[in-house]
Amino acid sequence: MTDVFDHPWLGGLFADPDMAALWSPDAQLAGMRAFEAAFSRALGGAGAPHAEAAAQAIEAVAFDMGDLRAGTGRDGVVVPRLVRQMKAAAGDAAGTVHTGATSQDVIDTATAMAMRDTLALIDARLGTLADALQGLDTRFGARPLMGRTRMQAATEITAADRIAPWLLPLSDHRARIAQARPRIARLQLGGASGDRADLGDRADAVAADMAGALRLENPPRAWHAMRDGVAEFAGLLSLVSGTLGKMGQDIALMAQQGIGEIELSGGGASSAMAHKQNPVLAELLVTLARFNAGQLGLIHQALIHEQERSGAAWALEWMVLPQMAQATGRALTAATALVDQIRRIGSPET
Repeated sequence: MTDVFDHPWLGGLFADPDMAALWSPDAQLAGMRAFEAAFSRALGGAGAPHAEAAAQAIEAVAFDMGDLRAGTGRDGVVVPRLVRQMKAAAGDAAGTVHTGATSQDVIDTATAMAMRDTLALIDARLGTLADALQGLDTRFGARPLMGRTRMQAATEITAADRIAPWLLPLSDHRARIAQARPRIARLQLGGASGDRADLGDRADAVAADMAGALRLENPPRAWHAMRDGVAEFAGLLSLVSGTLGKMGQDIALMAQQGIGEIELSGGGASSAMAHKQNPVLAELLVTLARFNAGQLGLIHQALIHEQERSGAAWALEWMVLPQMAQATGRALTAATALVDQIRRIGSPET
């Protein structure tokens, strides 16, 4: 069984092509290529020879994917073979390819670019969903509903009271994204042991040049073994999907036969019971929220990077982050589609 996000039929429920593209092998390779080209040009700006020729060779090289796969299996990372192929393509300019950087610089910077672009996509989708929920409030907000505490009838409320916990956190999430972006979308440049020693007195200038070229923040030192920015990114993903999971759980309960506080169009069919209209998207929001909550624990395990670099904790991030991003992206598209399916909130007679 393959990953649900690109499964031949489960993908119909879980897939988010736009988010998947940001974390695809092609995007990862493009990010690593961009790092190396920017690094060579920054070295040239600091006086290294043949920099532009090296950068152009890096941008033009056609990578041998079989060699990259074999090298990763042996070395644990793709970068040694990647660099070997780039140096071969650069010819006489090979000395200005990767010299002074390390594998983690390349991979982490590509990941930072993916996280940056993911936050931008999530922020835009949060805005779209907020507009849809505001429209729902305008249409149905004044209608009465039975408030429920601990899943028991409490006192009468309005539909606006039920919608508010779906809508109000979205602006908070957008504010969190804006505040967290500088701590997440950061250049990684530390060299062998994270101290930029191989770059000598050129280090600050090279880092500033690269950060500008790649549209990333320029931290004062490498964050090789400080993974709080990665964990904060994953936490944002889980917060967003958790808010949407709460909305999905509410809607699924409101749609129960015998309660009928909401009417949805386009519900899922049953193979055995033709009368059923299953709240598929509402259920999906709950599933994705629970998935991300579980994955977040793994990312917190990956905070523990021993000494100046970890192979084990680092690789755990590669396994988890793309799936969390896709789960969050799909939750947002599903939530917006679910709001569009709502034809009524309140009792049928209201």
